[in-house]
Amino acid sequence: MENKKILYISQEIAPYLPESPMALYGRELPQNVQEKGYEVRTFMPKYGCINERRNQLHEVIRLSGMNIIIDDSDHPLIIKVATLQPSRMQVYFIDNDDYFQRAGAKQLETVTSPHDNDERMMFFAKGVIETVKKLRWDPAVIHCTGWISTLVPMYVKRMYQDDPALAKSKIIYSLRPERFEGALDIRLVEKLKSLQFPKDDLEALGTEPADNTALNKLAILHSDAVVISSPDVDPLLVEYAKSLSKPILEYPGEEEYADKYSEFYTSLVEEGK
Repeated sequence: MENKKILYISQEIAPYLPESPMALYGRELPQNVQEKGYEVRTFMPKYGCINERRNQLHEVIRLSGMNIIIDDSDHPLIIKVATLQPSRMQVYFIDNDDYFQRAGAKQLETVTSPHDNDERMMFFAKGVIETVKKLRWDPAVIHCTGWISTLVPMYVKRMYQDDPALAKSKIIYSLRPERFEGALDIRLVEKLKSLQFPKDDLEALGTEPADNTALNKLAILHSDAVVISSPDVDPLLVEYAKSLSKPILEYPGEEEYADKYSEFYTSLVEEGK
């Protein structure tokens, strides 16, 4: 595997958020893979409850400034970055005053403002991809975790399919037991269609407001492979991935899992040559 750049797009990363199983996965997997000699960068949302001073976040002016259009409205993209010690792993944060609260929030915006979650997902997906392009950093693998990242595979495969920075990237989606509660705005499909996504690409979302199962199916459909990152994932989603003949990394356990992820990444990239 000549290109050893791995991009992680995570819903939660500790210590920026409390140490939940997902937040620990978001930190430990990239760190352990980086120790294997890979070049790693990670992205997550800049939730308002993240203490910027304590975590030493700072805005990257050269990456900020573009506007992302969602439902005919412009939303400025703000990029912040921190370095996770002692691994010195760079963590980039996608920020915007419309979708992520000011400092001092007690709960995640995804909980306190659920009516915005569809647009928050859209902004996050587009923001990550555009930032990676500005970095001129071409990942061999894009590994997505959490429902807020579920639009990324479709965006990369359809909106950026001819982009030299991303066209060859292999996309992996992690299946996890954490669920998105409730459902998204009924207009999500309409908003995505306005971005020229064809109807067939959106079939997994169904005709009802998209719920956890629909979001995960959408991510699986447009990913190149799937990882079962917990022993407690929904078996129906695993069955769906298998029905599409997606390469699957079965749950690798708690020990030496970085080796198994590394081997999985290499097999996907080498098979795609």
